[in-house]
Order: sequence, then C-alpha cells, then structure tokens
Amino acid sequence: MELTSRTGFGWHEIAHSWFPLSNKPCEIRSNRSSQSVRRLEESIGERLFDRATKDATLTDAGRLLRDYAERLLRLSEEAEIAVKDLRDLRRGRVLIGANEASVHVVLPLIARFQESHPLVHVDVRRIPARQIGAEVSQGTLDFGVLTFQPGEPKLSSIVLGHDELVMLVPPTHPLAQSREVTLTECSRHPVIAHNDPSHVRDRVLRLFEQHHIPANILVSLPSLEGIKRAVATNMGVALLPRRCAESEIARGELIGLPIPEIRLRRQVRLVFRRGGERSHASAAFLGSVDDHKKHH
Repeated sequence: MELTSRTGFGWHEIAHSWFPLSNKPCEIRSNRSSQSVRRLEESIGERLFDRATKDATLTDAGRLLRDYAERLLRLSEEAEIAVKDLRDLRRGRVLIGANEASVHVVLPLIARFQESHPLVHVDVRRIPARQIGAEVSQGTLDFGVLTFQPGEPKLSSIVLGHDELVMLVPPTHPLAQSREVTLTECSRHPVIAHNDPSHVRDRVLRLFEQHHIPANILVSLPSLEGIKRAVATNMGVALLPRRCAESEIARGELIGLPIPEIRLRRQVRLVFRRGGERSHASAAFLGSVDDHKKHH
C-alpha cells in the first residue's frame, strides 16, 4: 500500500492499465502514463519496461510486480465477496457459551436458526456458568445460557424455559414408584454428582447443610452422560435438572422424582449484550430466538 500511495499508482493500474496480462509488448499510452511509470520505477529502483525494444515489454521486475498486483486484486475481490457473504448470512459465526447442563436447551433454537441460515456456523462452547456473564459482557461470546440472572449491568436476557431439579433413579430402584422423595430418603442412597462446581450444586449442598442431612456423595464423575449411565446401572442416585434426562425419562430408562425440599424451579435464560455492535450472524440468531418466543 505504501508503494502505491507514494507513486499515485493503484494496484489495478499496475495489473491492468499499463502492464499487459501476457508477456506480449504493451504501449505506454500517454505522457501521464509514462510519468507515472517512471515514478514507480524510481520508487522501487528497478526498470519495469525494456524501452530498447520497439514496443516496451516488461522486464523481470515488471512481470514480478504485475503478478503481485494481480494477486492483491484477487485478494481484494475475495475480501469484498466475504464481507458481502457476512451481510447476506452466507457465512459467519455465532458463539454461545453454556455449561454441560444447559446445552440441551439451545439445541432446538440452533436447529430452527439453521433452517433459515444453513451456512452460518453456530459454535457452542463449554464454559463454567460463573464465567459466562463476564465473557458475554466483554464480547468474547455472543450469547450465554444461564439459569440465573448475571450480575453484569450491560446484559439483557430472554427466558427460554423452566427447569426443576429431580432425583434420578433406575426403574428397578425401591423408590421408583414414589411420587416424590425427601432429602432424608435421598441421603440413604449413594449420590452420584458432577465434579465441576456450579451454582446449582452449591445451592443443593447448602440445603443439605441447612437440614443437617449428609449429602452422601460417594461418586463424582466428569460428565452428565457418565452420571446418567451410572444411575441406570444402579450405582446410586443423582440430583440433576429434569431437562438433562428428558430422553432417558421418556424411554423409561430413568425415573425423575421431585424433591419438595428442593424447589429449585429455574428459569433458563439466553443472555446477550444490550446495545453495541452485533455481527450480522448474531443479530439474525437473536431475531430468530425472539420470533420463536413470540409464537410459543
């Protein structure tokens, strides 16, 4: 760019106006053209045309500079197309932060969005719930999925649905036919828990402490799938959001029992920055979520 600004020569002119697209001779067509070429030659310290020939032909330096000019023009055209594709939603990315327990909530929203914008990449990243609000506020994430209202003042949210904590047991468990269970009944069985800290885990443990009941956590696992599989094989019980096990409950593989002492009916929220610049893709995703909420 410095080269063209010093000489008043544009890359388009270098590639097309004075430099031929082949190695055939070319004519320097005017005094102005000739002066511009000379300024360019003086700037780079190389002859670009062989003036000893009848028709000025490109020197090695001229051919080299022309090749670079053509490549720059192609990159410029590709950049323009890429920006237009972003605007027309033929490319782009939506970045969403969620912990493992919240991913299932956004899957229907992503599926609906991709029906209209199949070429936009939706990237859901596993991030601890306590960090999501700050990362959305800083612009590291476009959206976050939380079950509590974050403390950051510049965030807005849309309620996506509700969830409740239940005790999961296999169909063969002695409590499987119960309508609900108590914390005391829960503590009589080995509890399988997630080993990642979370807002809900902390609240549940505090409730056990307030009722002076041991939580009886004997197994900690790194994933929800592992916890559900352990419960299905009768290794113990688990306290999880009902939505995390909807498929298993529907298939009869697990039973979800309400716990009256733990009335943690949670609002699942999509959080996002209020105001400010938003990419075309993230604006379209937010519009899709808004439209879905208005019609459901």
